[in-house]
Amino acid sequence: MPRPYTFLFSIHWFHLMQPIRIIASKTAVLPYSDIDTDQIIPARFLTTTTKDGLGQHAFSNWRYNADGTPKADFILNQPATQGCRVLVAGNNFGCGSSREHAPWALLDYGFLAVISTEIADIFRSNSFKNGLLPVVVDGDTHAWLLANPGAQVEIDLETNSLKLPNGTAVKFPIEAFARYCLLNGVDELGYLLNHADQVAQFEQVHA
Repeated sequence: MPRPYTFLFSIHWFHLMQPIRIIASKTAVLPYSDIDTDQIIPARFLTTTTKDGLGQHAFSNWRYNADGTPKADFILNQPATQGCRVLVAGNNFGCGSSREHAPWALLDYGFLAVISTEIADIFRSNSFKNGLLPVVVDGDTHAWLLANPGAQVEIDLETNSLKLPNGTAVKFPIEAFARYCLLNGVDELGYLLNHADQVAQFEQVHA
C-alpha cells in the first residue's frame, strides 16, 4: 500500500497563484476595527464551489441595499476606490470564523494586499495559501494610512517593505516559506509537487 505522501503526489490539483513581487497601488480604506470574515463574505455566499464571482459579494451587507442596489456612501462603491489593489483596514482584521472564502472574495474583488496593525492568524494563513499578502505595520504608519485614503503606496515583497508617498520605507514581517510561495506563485501543494523528483528519490533510498 503506498505511503500517504506517495498518494499525495499523484494529485495534480493545486492553486495557481499570481506571483507577487511589487504591488503599486492607491489604497482603499475601511477604518473599522474587528472586521470579521462574516463581514468580508456573508455566510449565505459560502455554498459556492468556485472562487469566481465571489468578489461581487465581498462586504455585501455594507455594499448593497436590501434591493441589491449599491449604497452610494460605502467607500468601495465610490469612484476613488475603483481599481485599488491595497486595502487598509482597522485593527484585528479577519477575525471570526476560519472560512477560506474571505481571502477568495478579496482577491476576486481585485485586492492583492491587506494592511492593518493586526491580522487574525487563521485569516493570515488562508491569505498566504491563496495569494493575498497580509501586511502588518506599526501604529504610527497605520494611523497615517487611515488618515490618508487613496495614498499611492508600493509594497515590495523582495525587500519586505512598504513605501509611503514621502519615500519612507517601512519593514513588515513575513514568514520565509510564505514569502517564497508568494514570490513564486505557488501554494503549499504546488511547492511539494515541484519537489516530486526529490521525494521519489528519497522513497527509493528509504523504501
